[in-house]
Amino acid sequence: MNLVNQLKKRAAEHPNRTALIDKNHKINYQKLYQKVSQGADFLKHQGLSKGNCILLLEPISINLYIHLLAIFHAGMTAMIIDPSTNKKSLKHCLQLSPPDAFIGSPKAHLLRLLHPELWKIKKNIHTNRWIPFSKKWTLKKQARHNLTSPQSVNPTSAALITFTSGSTGMPKAACRTHGFLQAQHKALSESLDFKENEVDLVTLPIFAIANLASGMTSVIADTDLRYPARANAPAILKQCQQHKITRCAASPAFFKKLFDHCPLPPFKSIYTGGAPVFPHLIENIQNNHPNLKIVTVYGSTEAEPISHIAWDEVSEADRYAMKSGKGLLVGSPVAATKVMIYQKNDDQIGHIAVTGDHVLKGYLNNKGNAETKIQLNDSIWHLTGDMGYLDQKNRLWLMGRESATFEIAGKKIYPFGIECAVMHHPMVSRCAVIQHENRNLLCIETNHTCIENITTHFPEYNYLECIPVNHIPMDKRHNAKVDYPALTSMLSNTN
Repeated sequence: MNLVNQLKKRAAEHPNRTALIDKNHKINYQKLYQKVSQGADFLKHQGLSKGNCILLLEPISINLYIHLLAIFHAGMTAMIIDPSTNKKSLKHCLQLSPPDAFIGSPKAHLLRLLHPELWKIKKNIHTNRWIPFSKKWTLKKQARHNLTSPQSVNPTSAALITFTSGSTGMPKAACRTHGFLQAQHKALSESLDFKENEVDLVTLPIFAIANLASGMTSVIADTDLRYPARANAPAILKQCQQHKITRCAASPAFFKKLFDHCPLPPFKSIYTGGAPVFPHLIENIQNNHPNLKIVTVYGSTEAEPISHIAWDEVSEADRYAMKSGKGLLVGSPVAATKVMIYQKNDDQIGHIAVTGDHVLKGYLNNKGNAETKIQLNDSIWHLTGDMGYLDQKNRLWLMGRESATFEIAGKKIYPFGIECAVMHHPMVSRCAVIQHENRNLLCIETNHTCIENITTHFPEYNYLECIPVNHIPMDKRHNAKVDYPALTSMLSNTN
């Protein structure tokens, strides 16, 4: 087997259908598969072989996918590191899994001057211009009937190494096999309702691989995908109108920016996740676009997707529960995922654990397994780090990160449930519940000066001291999760 066999099949079925579109170019399925096959041959001519690991650092574009799929085609392993990763985390990632080769843009090659781990890589390949001590990516023309077939690999063969965000510690290496990625594609097809011939706006790069396997057209969003909250809304609207884009999967921060700054593109459906999706945002979008299908998807690096729910399936009772601090409803588990609440307390709240063919069974070199993996009934389960519970309809509700919980007078406090409730207030931009210097705080970010107008709506949280803050720090990747350590540091510095 090989993942690229799916691309080969699609290229034979509909060679002239557009596969990928970026800011400057487009490519059909036949041409894409041809370049991928030629790229695999190029890698082999550089002395690389099946099983070698190649670090890939370049902007999201058609060329990135050609290089990535060529690595898969050759039976090699691609390593991708989030471009927003800081210097310390990048060093840690490279030490976890030293690559055999490096493919990158000229700008990416400048990192070789800063990181000794990159100096050690023997084979370096650049994508354009001229870079010293590096080979330029070049393809030899081949007739369509002379293209080599994808290298046969085992389902357990490593295909892609990425890294967790490191928001709760140093990043861990997630190694996805060919079999894992095929199982993930099947699960995503259900959750994101993939349909052939649709045109998808890509903001989450890994999803384009699943799009190609489904025969869809992927348009790479014309914005800096590292910062979804800063999305170039006018450019994206123009793209969507030009290419008749029908759907998009993105973080809630991305959709908020599009909704706030210009008319929302004419999507037929949107899928949002990767960070908490608070009901007030979905309500605002749905009220202004009643015919738009909105689906929230819950998942993680290690298990994507876990559960999903369409907004039109959320009842008034569900909305009231979320406004009352009962947590965030993230829907029913997808068919491919088994969900268990591990070590429940009296409220039936416990650790969310998941298993399935598309759930990562372990990290590279087993580093991180002890904290997040448990074995029960001959199955390996992944602990997501989130607390939650299953309701009578077997739907999953989130209560936030375990690390954020604390106790007051023997009672367990789940900050995320409170934050979800307070975020319903129209004057609240962001909020965070935190225990700091023996104070139990509800920090509220708002443009309104009279915070009492907000807190009077939540008398059930009178055990918390409400304070206004100018800014609540959020995670760098999605700009949607509270960065509690950074908030603690900020509060310390303002005292």
